[in-house]
Amino acid sequence: MGHHQIDKLDEQILQLIAGNARIPFLEVARACNVSGAAIHQRIQKLTNLGILKGSEFVIDPEKIGYETCAYIGLYLKDPEQFDTMTEALQHIPEVVECHFTTGQYDMFIKIYAKNNHHLLSIIHDKLQPLGLARSETIISFREAIKRQIPILDLADEEEE
Repeated sequence: MGHHQIDKLDEQILQLIAGNARIPFLEVARACNVSGAAIHQRIQKLTNLGILKGSEFVIDPEKIGYETCAYIGLYLKDPEQFDTMTEALQHIPEVVECHFTTGQYDMFIKIYAKNNHHLLSIIHDKLQPLGLARSETIISFREAIKRQIPILDLADEEEE
């Protein structure tokens, strides 16, 4: 999992599109003082390298009735069940993230539920039957920070 070298223009492009994924390429080109074709080529290069991964609209879960956000640490009965567990979690639509972690949990997931009753139902009816030894749930009251990774002088670091 190496990283790729990017130059100052790539860095500037990443800063602009991270702030607004819907910014027109011509606006990016003007800000970078290059042609629209150059921006298109750079975006394609960054995508091919895997630096840029798709584009998406972000749905606000609360606005569509999912008022409870929870993080759940999972302890597996059999730690060799990672692949099986991951596949099973894929079929639970409320699970929006899954991480293999160090520390006390085997896996750590993020889920959205309509309310606490729905959360309890997900844990009891969908998660526990998957072969968990136990789980620990943390409910988020409010997301305080959510942002893209900062693009800070990456081109300078490569030159050192």
